[in-house]
Amino acid sequence: MKILVAGASGALGRPLITRLRDAGHEVWGLANRVESLETIEAHGGHPVQANALDRSDLFAVLEQIRPDVVIDQLTSLPASPFDLPNRLAADRQLRLEGGGNLFDAAQAWKVKRYIQQSCGFYLDGNDTLATETSPLRIHAPGNIGESARMYAALEKRVLTAAGMEEIALRYGFFYGPGTWYWPDGAFSTHMKNGDVALMGAGSSVFSFIHVDDAAQATIAALTAPVGLYNVVDDQPTRFCDWLPAYARWAKAPPPASLPLQDALRLAGEEGVYYQNSLTGACNRKAKENLNLSPRPQPWFPEN
Repeated sequence: MKILVAGASGALGRPLITRLRDAGHEVWGLANRVESLETIEAHGGHPVQANALDRSDLFAVLEQIRPDVVIDQLTSLPASPFDLPNRLAADRQLRLEGGGNLFDAAQAWKVKRYIQQSCGFYLDGNDTLATETSPLRIHAPGNIGESARMYAALEKRVLTAAGMEEIALRYGFFYGPGTWYWPDGAFSTHMKNGDVALMGAGSSVFSFIHVDDAAQATIAALTAPVGLYNVVDDQPTRFCDWLPAYARWAKAPPPASLPLQDALRLAGEEGVYYQNSLTGACNRKAKENLNLSPRPQPWFPEN
């Protein structure tokens, strides 16, 4: 099978390209920067350079390659989560406009299946684990709401279009090599520097997924029934339990605790919402249809 992975040099793209190649597929990795093309080639993919915001560029690439499947992993994320507010506008443009160009080119050149990256951590489970029928938190404050509206638009574009087999994968927070959440990752550095505090009760529930498990589920999506899937692990975790466990695992000092009013004053409504209002996601459908078998999270010693 001939597969084009857009955004192929990211933390998920790297293991995805390797696994696709090892499974016998012909894999093309699309990126714009030279160093990203080198990464794609190093992991066994055929690098192809294109600017996703250049519509004619993408149409020419799809005409040349004529892939059977397009996997849209386009992102423009910073090296540190602390820099997200300054990067989100560019990220949204790349995913919405650049991804729209990619999607239109895939339709024009009769791609059989389109797999879209979406979000499994801004879902509204109404105080329970979110399922595939749960909406995104489009009314959340600040950048959380902006990002949720972006993901909702991506899902609507893919899942309501005709002419292709469409799948959207709602990934949990990525952890593993090359991510923020790893011993050498940016979040560990912030923890060691004392930059992260527990705000209020820390009652949000996070759902994570190791990038290798996410890659395996994405490969299974090549032949799975179309639709929406939550690609998360088996351990939805309260933030107040996760943050100190992560600090111990990363060999960082215990995080400070901020009373709710101080947290609101220092971090604002969005920061408090992030740590206290999110719900985790249920992975039952992905386990049944994508053969998802996620590994346990490494920061809990009982694992």
